[in-house]
Amino acid sequence: MADLDVTRLLQSLTADDQPDHEALLALIHAELKVMAQAQMRAERPGHTLQPTALVNEAYLRLVQGTPRWECRAHFFAAAAEAMRRILIDHARQRQTLKRGGDVASVTFDDLDVDCFDKDIDVLSLDEALTALRAFDGRLAEIVRLRCFAGLSLKQVAELQSISVATVKRDWIYARAWLLERLGAC
Repeated sequence: MADLDVTRLLQSLTADDQPDHEALLALIHAELKVMAQAQMRAERPGHTLQPTALVNEAYLRLVQGTPRWECRAHFFAAAAEAMRRILIDHARQRQTLKRGGDVASVTFDDLDVDCFDKDIDVLSLDEALTALRAFDGRLAEIVRLRCFAGLSLKQVAELQSISVATVKRDWIYARAWLLERLGAC
């Protein structure tokens, strides 16, 4: 995929620009599907949401209104966050008594980034990330970009306009903070 083509299309999108939406979707659909499949592999067996549905729902959320994307990495970070939120919403619906009250466990085995131990509950992780965001928003953003968008330390540093050393230091601290909060240490 040509990063410059994706970036150019993302920056030129307007709400009425249907041909550009179609060209953009053609360029990014495969990569979004890979992201969705990775996130779905971390879900419980028999999950009712399919990767294609996750891609479609995330894309619809991302292009509502007139979004402004700085670059390809910015878009894919937002896509990862949208997919995460869709899965959290799905887990919350499943947890309600009306839907049986089961809590789905999510593992992070299939992510390319060394995030957390296996079998961390997605709702507990979301609560911990919310608390981390209240404590330090930059730390929470680094976790989101590393774990859910799968970005490298260098990519996060470029996106956040900070040094790789700072990202590495913040990543280690944020990961330890979350693991302690989740009771995994």
